[in-house]
Amino acid sequence: MSVAIRGKGKTVARMRRHARLRKRIQGTSERPRLVVTRSNRNMIAQIVDDTKGLTLVSASTLAGDFPQVEGNKTDAARKVGELIAKKAKDAGITSVVFDRGGNKYHGRVAAVAEGAREGGLAL
Repeated sequence: MSVAIRGKGKTVARMRRHARLRKRIQGTSERPRLVVTRSNRNMIAQIVDDTKGLTLVSASTLAGDFPQVEGNKTDAARKVGELIAKKAKDAGITSVVFDRGGNKYHGRVAAVAEGAREGGLAL
């Protein structure tokens, strides 16, 4: 996957970091990839099998089955991690490789990972 990303700015730098990460990280059938997408308001997590090109499980703050969370966006992100871990267990997935999407492993991105670990996923 070669991506020629030019220019300046936060978004371009994040895309460049993500392309660099994706050279090394790949989801397989035995250990799919947990992708975290972060926007200003919402968190989206998907478990992807890259060999088949399929999304196996997903959870988001946008989903209709997402419960209302008291607190801040970090608390909601932790809940997304717990929800994706529950759905993954139901689908028979116990171990994943974490793809932070070019974001720093900090704040809401780290909260999703911690929530997934608390839910029983091995990252």
